[in-house]
Amino acid sequence: MLITFKSKAAAEIVMYKEHAARILKLLDKETDRGIITHADTARAIAVIEAAIADARAHSVSEHVKHDVHHHPQPNTDGDHDHEHVEQVSFASRAFPLLQMLKAAHDQGKEVVWGV
Repeated sequence: MLITFKSKAAAEIVMYKEHAARILKLLDKETDRGIITHADTARAIAVIEAAIADARAHSVSEHVKHDVHHHPQPNTDGDHDHEHVEQVSFASRAFPLLQMLKAAHDQGKEVVWGV
């Protein structure tokens, strides 16, 4: 399922619901429908920036890396070699919405979704 964030201050952003849910939970917002008013944009920006800083400070643990590399799953050819695991960081996922929030804050607009 997808969520489309809209604001008169920026282009629409489409995000998978599961990824948007993590960000919206930080902001105490529902995933199905909501609004971040201009008055709330500064707080939302600060919360997301703090979460990004925290995520960067706590990278993937060595235990997870060990499990990925020592418990291979068969690939499409049936062998057990891993393809390189590419992880998308929280910062990368949150960046577009963070930029939208900054634009909305600067222009006195709100951000909405599910409407």
